[in-house]
Amino acid sequence: MTAISVMQPAKAQDDIIRFEGIFKHFGGAQALAGASLIVKRGTIHGLVGQNGAGKSTLIKLLAGLHHPDGGTIEIEGQNFEGLTPHLAEGLGIHFIHQDRLLVPTFTVGESLFLGREPRIAGTPFLDRRLMQRRASEILDDYFGVRLPNGALVGELSTAEKQIMQITRALLNRPKVLVFDEPTAALVRREADILFRLIRRLRDEGVTILYISHYLNEIEDLCDHVAVLRNGVDVASLPIKSTSAVAIARLMVERDIKEMFPKSEVAFGDEILKVEQLAAPGKYSDISFTLRRGEVLGLTGLLGSGAKELVRTLFGLEKPASGSMEVSGKTARFSNPTQAAEHNFALVPQDRRRHGIALDLSVKENISLSSLKRFTRFGFLDRKSEQNEADGLIKRLEVKTSSRNALLRTLSGGNQQKVAIAKWLSRQSEVYLLDEPTVGVDIGSKVEIYNIIGELAARGAGIIVLSSDLPELVGITDRILVLFRGRVAREFKSSDTTADEVLAESTGSLEGLRHVG
Repeated sequence: MTAISVMQPAKAQDDIIRFEGIFKHFGGAQALAGASLIVKRGTIHGLVGQNGAGKSTLIKLLAGLHHPDGGTIEIEGQNFEGLTPHLAEGLGIHFIHQDRLLVPTFTVGESLFLGREPRIAGTPFLDRRLMQRRASEILDDYFGVRLPNGALVGELSTAEKQIMQITRALLNRPKVLVFDEPTAALVRREADILFRLIRRLRDEGVTILYISHYLNEIEDLCDHVAVLRNGVDVASLPIKSTSAVAIARLMVERDIKEMFPKSEVAFGDEILKVEQLAAPGKYSDISFTLRRGEVLGLTGLLGSGAKELVRTLFGLEKPASGSMEVSGKTARFSNPTQAAEHNFALVPQDRRRHGIALDLSVKENISLSSLKRFTRFGFLDRKSEQNEADGLIKRLEVKTSSRNALLRTLSGGNQQKVAIAKWLSRQSEVYLLDEPTVGVDIGSKVEIYNIIGELAARGAGIIVLSSDLPELVGITDRILVLFRGRVAREFKSSDTTADEVLAESTGSLEGLRHVG
């Protein structure tokens, strides 16, 4: 690959990355339709857009994973006709991926220096002392942490894996760091640490390209923001002259007058009753009811027991004591199969690992939990399966080229819709939604809120576990706040605010001072 030098006008000398008129097709689908992006040196530059707007394609072009069908890519004033991953890294461009691309069976030390292992001078042997010293210096300086050099990557927390990715990049003195949805799986304290690091790197001269669906992060963190829509850049603005609301409007090409659509639904009979459920070390004395047509919110800080409670309700964990009734009958689930047989559905937070099968088609994912409905005398009734899939694709407005498209080709928001469609096909009645809009763009969030409303209207009971408190207040009827394993308080959603819920979830009104 050859770099072609070009003369740069004075005003462009500070441009470290320039995409001009980029086109990219995948088969018959057009991912980019003349998109342009200019990133200034030493800034934090936000990149936003709905799922499918072209953000991922643009980043993969920068990484050398794809090549454009048209347009130019310039890095530090040089025009590159065909980047490769090796060349991009050699130019000082490093990527912090959402999926944490690390080998789980490698140790911390092995992962940090994978592919760039220093050797003892004049010998073929690895200089393990140098590796450990360099890694320790950066971990302590930038993060104030020490990861055991012999620990396996698979044993680390999500935040620690992200620290690993960033440290790998910092060891190579990067010029550009690209963060792809870095806070999707982080709690607030971890995200704050990350933001401080990003600002420090910017101040030290590193250019940051920051991709996120969380527009409040873009507003608080970035110097500049570019908005993509349908494969085209529709705006490039300094953050000081815009707002999260204005950015959202540009992303969806309409005013989001009702961010949280919530229709009034008359509650029906009690569908779930939980009494004094307890699991030592996780939660205790949990009691609540859920009625048909009701959307019940559940929230709490990491370690509050909220996540474990949802897992228990679906039979993934067992309580030590307490009882459950489903439609007036005693029930206890030893496994998810029993929960599903009682018409329970779980849409997990990590949909890619636990909620969907990326290498199966959209149709196969939709029918995955309800194959018995389409089986006659041991044979699959493919016509009925196709009709069911087509109906749900249309009903949920899943954007896909066909029912037979592999699920991995869909955007995150549409994958989440398919994860819900899977349980709609089974005709479930109690839906457990664990962080249903994590990593989903603002337009798809509204569509998922509408789906939740439709489920309630047809008589399902819904429990939504979410750390997005404005979302929780906006789409639910009641909210249970867990604190240190117990229900600290129950709110009526229409009579409370996100600030009050946050204060209760932290166990102190001090939480109010940290909002915003």
